[in-house]
Parts: sequence; structure tokens; C-alpha cells
Amino acid sequence: MRPSIQLAPMNGDSGAGQQTPLAPPTSRKWESLPLSTAPDPVQLDNIKAQIDLVLLALETLAGIGSEEILQAATHLNVNTTIADRVTLWRLRQSNPLRNSSGGRKKLDVEEARSLVAIVAHLAKQHQELIRRAVALLEQLAEQNRPPHQAALLGDYLDAFTNTYQERMHEGDRTSPELLAHLALKLLIDLLFYSGPGGDRRLWLALLERSSKPQ
Repeated sequence: MRPSIQLAPMNGDSGAGQQTPLAPPTSRKWESLPLSTAPDPVQLDNIKAQIDLVLLALETLAGIGSEEILQAATHLNVNTTIADRVTLWRLRQSNPLRNSSGGRKKLDVEEARSLVAIVAHLAKQHQELIRRAVALLEQLAEQNRPPHQAALLGDYLDAFTNTYQERMHEGDRTSPELLAHLALKLLIDLLFYSGPGGDRRLWLALLERSSKPQ
């Protein structure tokens, strides 16, 4: 059974926001993420699908590419786990929702926690942009106007939908309405991941979501 594409819930203008400077870590960032028991293979399938979708949201909102992800890995001292573009590509391709079906690399716990640390780091760097997008979403919702009426949100939704349909299995069969709902949910989640303890918040959400029966 394919893992769910939903993430655990957390309780216009255009252009990228300024990045927030971060102090270099003294140890591998994922070491602070709790793990009482190792996820089983089914849970890891669900976790890697969810992480890939969060990265997809960051990519399509902030224009983040592999170079920024690898720079974050070096900054967080997890570049021994995610060392180059090929390694990163193989980890992203391990998402069972993706079109590619051959030669996938299994995702282990250290790799999953490294990706979680990278997501939180990048979300914090682009926190201003994420906040602006969420504020626009709230403003339009209060006015009963569709998100596409704000350039920033419209560009994000179009980019997310197009990229999802291109990369994911049966993506072209998923309705634009469902993809827009997913994209906006991921946007709101990114706001939580961009704040203090965002890596821990994301990791616990992944563990909780992956432990539920599919």
C-alpha cells in the first residue's frame, strides 16, 4: 500500500524573502532528534515520502535547488551522510510516491534525520518568505478570495502542481484542487518548521504520522 501524502497537522506580492543568518553547529544537527525505537521499513517509506514533499514545497516556494540543500548539509555537519548531488538524488528518488521505480536507495534513520535537519534549516533561512505567504493566505481567506489572486501564492501553487504532476506516480491523475490543498497545507506546516525547534517538531510529526495504520 502506498504511503499517505498527508503530513501530521500542526496546531498579494511576489519575490523571495531575505535569508536569516544561522550560527554554525558544533555537532551533527540530527543528534538532538529523539528516537526511542527505530522505524520499521513501512514507517520509513512513509517518512521519506513526507520529507520529499516538504522539500518539494520549499523548492517551489523559495526556488531552492540541490546546491542549497548540499550547502545546508555542510553547514549542519551531515555532509558525510548527504555528500553530493548523486546521493541526494537517490535519497529523493527513494520516495515511493515518485515515478522512478528502479534502483532506489533505501532510506535509513540517520539519512532521514539529516534530511529533517536540512528542511528545518532551509525553512528558517526563508522564514520571512514563508510568513509572507501564510499572511497572504490568511488575508485572502478572510476576504473569501482564492489564493491564486496573490502573485506569490499563485506562482507557488502553479509550480507545486506542475512539479508534483511531473515527478510523482499518478500525479497527472490527481486533481489540481487536491494538489492545491496539499500545497497550502505544506506551506502552513513550513511556518512551524521555520521556528525554534522546527527540526524536532517535524521529526516528531513524521514519527507520529508514520506510526498510524495506512
